Amino acid sequence: MGEALTEKVRYSEGTIDIGSLTLESGKVIEHVSLRYERAGDHTLPVVLICHALTGTHQSVGTEENPGWWRGFAADHGYIDLTRFQTITFNVLGGCSGSTGPDSYDRDRKYRSDFPFITVKDMVNAQHKALLKLSVEKLHGVIGGSLGGMQTLEWCITYPDFMEKAVLLAATPSLSDYGIAFNRIGIHAIENDPAWNHGFYEHATDVKGFEVARMVGLVTYRSPHLFTGRFNREEKTAEEKQPFYQVESYLKYQGEKITKRFDPNSYLTLLYAMNHHDIGRGRGGIQEAAGQIRSKLLCIGFKGDLLYPPEDIQSFTGAVPDGVFHEVDTAFGHDGFLVEFDKWGHIVKHHFETGQ
Repeated sequence: MGEALTEKVRYSEGTIDIGSLTLESGKVIEHVSLRYERAGDHTLPVVLICHALTGTHQSVGTEENPGWWRGFAADHGYIDLTRFQTITFNVLGGCSGSTGPDSYDRDRKYRSDFPFITVKDMVNAQHKALLKLSVEKLHGVIGGSLGGMQTLEWCITYPDFMEKAVLLAATPSLSDYGIAFNRIGIHAIENDPAWNHGFYEHATDVKGFEVARMVGLVTYRSPHLFTGRFNREEKTAEEKQPFYQVESYLKYQGEKITKRFDPNSYLTLLYAMNHHDIGRGRGGIQEAAGQIRSKLLCIGFKGDLLYPPEDIQSFTGAVPDGVFHEVDTAFGHDGFLVEFDKWGHIVKHHFETGQ
């Protein structure tokens, strides 16, 4: 039981089998399962939390193993676990217990043979999983970045399944700028000799994966924050050339990701993000936005290079019941993971009013 939860609040993790899943491409994955976390009294309204690129289903977690949004979703928190229960799924294509490239297809792992999936495929899998869990209605959906992409797909694919939604640091389609940075990461991984066409021995051998992560991190936070944190400080090391703290930080984070994440999953999710466009097959983004029936709160973060607040604001204007807020932060894109006191109260008000 976590420190932020009362004894009356339950916490559990599990795996739900949803059977076969037909993808947008028409391909069928015969046996699909999703790993999930469930926090809160099961009789309370459900808020679905959707995680970002390298996140997991552990959004709340426990005292011993805190989740990535612990404190935001908590007893009397911004998502109040005395009023709501939360469910978080590890996405289809992930590597934290859900069906993905590291899963077995009959007698061997999929690896790079795992089929191309879309954000809509992720949402369809979650919808099937919720029905298996006897959840037939959501109070709300919330997510940032890739989680925000899922939130939008939820709003359009299942418009009557939830009452409210919160989009954090995401746009209705990924920009060419975002695709460009993803391409650098994809190129670094796929051209690493140790990649071996996706049949590598160990993730830590794929140095291109470290490069991909470093490139991503540079876009997640603002230049101002990097300068303020590192201030060109040199790191003491036996280096021939000057070696700076910011370089050490990126090197550490690059090595760290290879110890907890699968490169095939990383590529699977990057390709899904590149493909993200809610207007595809729906008459364009404006037409798709008009199909959203839930009350949608959209939050952009100042300095977000990947998902500019002005783009989010423009999109919100096309949503029938949409509200936009911009958060003043030096964290840029990563603002949805920190400084909850600057924007958490807006989410809390959105979910708790009109109940």
